[in-house]
Amino acid sequence: MSQSRIKPLEALLARASHGDLKRTLTAKSLVALGIGAIIGAGLFVRTAAASSQAAGPAVTVSFLVAAVGCLFAGLCYAEFASMIPIAGSAYTYAYTTMGEKVAWIIGWALILEYALGAATVAIAWSEYLNKLLQQMGGSPVPFALCHSPFEGGILNIPAIVILLILTALLVKGTEESATVNAIIVAVKVAIVIVFIAIGWHFVNPANHTPFLIPADAPGHAGWNQHGWGGVLGGAGIVFFAFIGFDAVSTAAQETINPGRDMPRGILGSLAICTVLYVLFGYVLTGVANWTEFAMAGKEGSVAYAVQAHMPGYGWLAVAITVAILFGFSSVILVMLLGQSRVFYTMSEDGLLPNMFCHVHPKFRTPYKCNIVLFFFVGCFAAFVPESVAGNLTSVGTLFAFVLVCIGIIIMRKLQSTMPRPFRPPLVPVVPILGALVCSAMIAGLDTTTLITAFCWMVLGLVIYFAYGRSHSKLA
Repeated sequence: MSQSRIKPLEALLARASHGDLKRTLTAKSLVALGIGAIIGAGLFVRTAAASSQAAGPAVTVSFLVAAVGCLFAGLCYAEFASMIPIAGSAYTYAYTTMGEKVAWIIGWALILEYALGAATVAIAWSEYLNKLLQQMGGSPVPFALCHSPFEGGILNIPAIVILLILTALLVKGTEESATVNAIIVAVKVAIVIVFIAIGWHFVNPANHTPFLIPADAPGHAGWNQHGWGGVLGGAGIVFFAFIGFDAVSTAAQETINPGRDMPRGILGSLAICTVLYVLFGYVLTGVANWTEFAMAGKEGSVAYAVQAHMPGYGWLAVAITVAILFGFSSVILVMLLGQSRVFYTMSEDGLLPNMFCHVHPKFRTPYKCNIVLFFFVGCFAAFVPESVAGNLTSVGTLFAFVLVCIGIIIMRKLQSTMPRPFRPPLVPVVPILGALVCSAMIAGLDTTTLITAFCWMVLGLVIYFAYGRSHSKLA
């Protein structure tokens, strides 16, 4: 049986109209989900990391480069999501354009995005919990109980706790999860705007000079660690900050009017967050010099900048830390939602065991999938450092974006007469540019991350040939 078998589009559309998942989400809910997933660890942690490791003050340009790649990919996602309102995101789109093997590879790569993304943010949540306890004069969680063995600890208990709470919420229901997420989003966006507004008055223009990291800066010998190469390397790092808008597409099967609301949710959340990111990066690197983030502000860069360079605003540091904790929670929530919906669809196709598509008789959520994901993601959060998980997340996402962009070109040829509620302009130029920009950001990441990601993909192919290929419902 061919490994390139393609799922008929008619079969997907039939599933969309007879699915078990409950349709409750609107355009506003989707924008909130997107912002909830986007604004989190990527903004509050990875901005400082990209600045100190690669881009310097030019991290604002890194955000723009990452945003351009996301815009091209987002337009392609919007067309697919409006045409094929099925849970599964890029995996589903690949299945009906490039075949089962490519679909499996994307589904496996999305584990790096959603599952490791949730683990990465859970680790950051633990770090900021300690920051808040210290700011309020309390005792932090002992080092051994909030760091991985690779960092000299035992396991990260706070990260496991927040994953458990949010998993329970997801099991309860999508509508309840979306409501909680909308409240959290309102709080954290308000705090981001407050930081930008107040911090603007403390920006020191000298901190933005030189704008690019010099080639002779200590510890920045690599081509992607200084100059314009550093901007590209920084884009690969801060790209993690944009992960989330594509998670909106995983909720297509639970959206009331996906043809209209999916494009609005994807592109609306991306546009809002890009503006906030550029302003945030400018203010953060203007308040504190980029060299300070390498050490002093590593685990709490924003709160550090406020405390060290904005006298009289200690309350803002505490407020920011509280908002960050809530914000991280919404990111984890949406990442876990997205991963469970990808697994749900892969299970329905037979590529994963049937238990992953079991729907709770009362809550109508894939509860068994959520529970298994809690243990899987919890292991990464408890025992793997944030930097490793974060870069792997970026690789998985960028790879999925590249294939989604290619998929649009194929779909335009295979299904040229298929109704498209949303049509991005300048096809195939837009998807080609999206694939090229995202590929360039992959190249800008460190070699260790790329080798690890390659090994992960090889493991995925082994599992596909050992199980998925023979159990596929198209076999």
